[in-house]
Amino acid sequence: MIITIGGLAGSGTSTTSHILSEKTGIPLISAGDIFRRMAQERGMEILEFSKFAEGNNQIDQEIDQRQAKLAHEADDLIVEGRLSAYFVDADLKVWCTAPLDVRTERISQREKKPTLQAREEILTREASETQRYQEIHQIDIKNMDVYDIIINTHAFKADSVAQIILKVTEVIKCQQ
Repeated sequence: MIITIGGLAGSGTSTTSHILSEKTGIPLISAGDIFRRMAQERGMEILEFSKFAEGNNQIDQEIDQRQAKLAHEADDLIVEGRLSAYFVDADLKVWCTAPLDVRTERISQREKKPTLQAREEILTREASETQRYQEIHQIDIKNMDVYDIIINTHAFKADSVAQIILKVTEVIKCQQ
């Protein structure tokens, strides 16, 4: 089974994906992992590669293509990334969401930075990504039509979010 898990920064996609992978034994790839691999292939540090990617739309497109290729070659895979659902032919497409204040607090704690700074960075990043996704891929990231389920990760603990996804996969398998 191919599953994509997407969501905005701090919504719990990485945590959920890792728990789901551990529970199922299904391998996990993430857009972040691919990004780090691409930096390494080019002999660049992550921050250096991030700056390079800002002015190079081909980097975003290559990440999407690599995810789609890996998923196409696999029978079972969890693909974590904000745009994965748009480029991966998946059996289940999940979007994780959470209120801005919850996501801000999560990122503030994870990255050990002041809450106000984390919030400003989230809003800046989301505005930039919204514009880039529209320009590069003609994707409106706010349009949820591509997703099979949307889960408010603030309403559930991470383990419960993974359990919800597992239950949905059982339903899908019964319908096939």
